[in-house]
Amino acid sequence: MQKIGIICKTGISEPVVILKELLPWLRQKGYETFVDVETASALNIDGFVRSQIPSLSDLIIVLGGDGTLISTCRLVADKGVPVLGVNIGGLGFLAEIPVEKLYEMLEMVLTGECPIEERLMLKAQVLRHGALIAEYNVLNEVVVNKAALARIIDLETYINQSYVTTFKADGLIISTPTGSTAYSLSAGGPVLYPTLDNIVVTPICPHTLTNRPIVLAGNSIIEVILRSPTERVYLTLDGQVGFSVMQNDTVVVVKSPFKTRLLIPCDRDYFKILREKLKWGER
Repeated sequence: MQKIGIICKTGISEPVVILKELLPWLRQKGYETFVDVETASALNIDGFVRSQIPSLSDLIIVLGGDGTLISTCRLVADKGVPVLGVNIGGLGFLAEIPVEKLYEMLEMVLTGECPIEERLMLKAQVLRHGALIAEYNVLNEVVVNKAALARIIDLETYINQSYVTTFKADGLIISTPTGSTAYSLSAGGPVLYPTLDNIVVTPICPHTLTNRPIVLAGNSIIEVILRSPTERVYLTLDGQVGFSVMQNDTVVVVKSPFKTRLLIPCDRDYFKILREKLKWGER
């Protein structure tokens, strides 16, 4: 790993402060660095458009929170570049490295001591009158949900071409194991170990209380058809990208051909993360 891309959360000063020391440290060791243009401008150095960085890099360091890391993972998905998340945000489920351990962790990463964990991603397609009009790859979840003032919506759902039910609900979450601790968890879904090859389907506030989350095999094909006569319904990708869905549009969700490759701390304990972040065992 000789070429290192660096993508930072915008609108905060912490990444700039960190990079004033980190960039000279990396260059002294012989590494070439590529900093996103927004952060580079604050450092008065040459920067690179974020979409260019994956093609230039052997490794990408993300300075930010989980949101910055998730958007970066979508950006690099088709390149297979490993990503190291340094947490200067809030929750830090994915961006696991605390700033105070950054240099210690980088020493291990750059000498190949730390494992790379592959995470399942999803591909979502929107079909209108049988034609593909949108396609996305996501790390956390695909959500079909109503706008704030819309009524309950009807979502006709099929799994592997078998009719499941027509959910009458506020929406439907289709989640990866990585995303099982995000929106799906808030809607009552289960926690899945992040390296599992599974997909979770979780209804949001279903009218029928016996509609419960279901865990599917990773190779499942999920089709959701919006049957409600409303245009105030949206497909939301990782909580960051939105697409308006119309009546009779079909959303098809399958396993993505790409995987997110996360660099994991050597001493990482996933259950310790759950205890700390979800406050398990506390009163």
